[in-house]
Amino acid sequence: MNGAESLLHTLVASGVEVCFANPGTSEMSFVNALDRVDGMRAVLCLFEGVATGAADGYARMAGKPAATLLHLGPGLANGLANLHNARKVPISVVNIIGNHASTHQRFDAPLTSDVAAFAHTVSHWVASSAGPRTVAADAARAVQAARTAPGQIASLILAADAAWLPAERPSPALPVIGPAPVSDLAIAQSARALRAGKPVAFLLRGEALRGRGLQAAGRIAAATGARLVCDTFTPRIERGAGRVPVERLPYRPGPAIAFLQGTATLILVGTQAPVGFFAYPDQPSELTPPGCEPLVLAHPHEDATAALEALADALGAKAPPSLSPFRLPDMPADGALTDEAVMRLVGRYLPDNAIVSDESITAGFPHYPLLETAAPHDCLQLAGGAIGDGMPVATGAAVACPDRKVVSLQADGSAMYTLQALWTQARERLDVTTVIYANRAYKVLLDELRFVGADRAGSNAFPMLDLHDPVLDWVKLAEGMGVEAVRVDDTRGLDAALKSAMGQRGPRLIEALV
Repeated sequence: MNGAESLLHTLVASGVEVCFANPGTSEMSFVNALDRVDGMRAVLCLFEGVATGAADGYARMAGKPAATLLHLGPGLANGLANLHNARKVPISVVNIIGNHASTHQRFDAPLTSDVAAFAHTVSHWVASSAGPRTVAADAARAVQAARTAPGQIASLILAADAAWLPAERPSPALPVIGPAPVSDLAIAQSARALRAGKPVAFLLRGEALRGRGLQAAGRIAAATGARLVCDTFTPRIERGAGRVPVERLPYRPGPAIAFLQGTATLILVGTQAPVGFFAYPDQPSELTPPGCEPLVLAHPHEDATAALEALADALGAKAPPSLSPFRLPDMPADGALTDEAVMRLVGRYLPDNAIVSDESITAGFPHYPLLETAAPHDCLQLAGGAIGDGMPVATGAAVACPDRKVVSLQADGSAMYTLQALWTQARERLDVTTVIYANRAYKVLLDELRFVGADRAGSNAFPMLDLHDPVLDWVKLAEGMGVEAVRVDDTRGLDAALKSAMGQRGPRLIEALV
């Protein structure tokens, strides 16, 4: 047994069963070991940002980490943006990062870099294996670190000789460090705020937005009249018919403050008090309105589900929560496609138990409420703000849940960051339907130009925000990577395309001209 084999055996024994990989020379011992170690599904990605984003999407849906296999410092650097997003979820990812053999590192070869420095920028835990006999133990510690509540990024740096030299044995799985209990005082303080008779809102994230946690929050809202709100971009939320409805915090500072105006207490569950994504001239960074006091019920590392259930019990909130009815969005009028028409048609064809990866950004955000009464589904959003995670997250979610349809709502500009995800979807025969909002612009940046107080885009500024000349041909791009694709420019065309895609399995792309 060599170091790479001991590593793979340990990962599998620790519950890591999928590796999203973009390997190079230093990782060839790991690649070779895949033929001799059972239990690891290796998924090739053509860009490291796809691998890291797919690991994020997989973990969100599987409830356990995937591994990534990345080539040296530059390969890790290519994946940093989506590791940043995963860190902000936060979610469990185990990165295996190759490095030059220990005997070779002193020569400063072309690919030599400070791998640990790159890794520390996005990781909660970083280690370098000292040699082949420590690789297995290091791998077990990496998985334990990744699975520590609420989820962490663990990066293990593996020198090539530590992988190819003889090792002794795999290491057994280490105990999972689950969420910490919430104190009785935190529950009592929240109960007191709810009994005070003043307006209260909950800001929810993580486990509080699905399953038992969401049901308990719904019972509290039904008993007290408290509002249920989620972050603007939340990693995973159960939505649709039969689910507890949750309002979404607006993106812009002014609307967000107005949205919470009149709230006396903002109870935080698995999240922080809201802040703006960016600073703007004459706009506050903190979005809690004057007169509103934040109060923490559960920190992200604490057991939000148990805390909400205990709070519901303390309040005597036993009545079932109000649930969203099943009501399909109205059919849009015939004619040219609009952003709203796209969301209405998606809502009409969304199958039961679908997974929606939403990186539609400005195109989809105003029409998010249209899916509130559609078929029950999970919605995954851009948690860290670094665009380019929508298609990779959809890819990982489809690997985690092969029996569920994945619908990827994708802005065209951000789709170009990681369009290689389409190739992996084709290679793995994943059941993902991608809807490209083709507005031929970085529309969000056109809005940002105005919000920072800049003048209107002129002949030099406008080309920085425009995607014409040439236009992106998403049908050719998708077909070139093995994904069946169609372009539509009116409601009848999109209606037919969605009906076809939802009735079949496998990857498809619909370019919707809006």
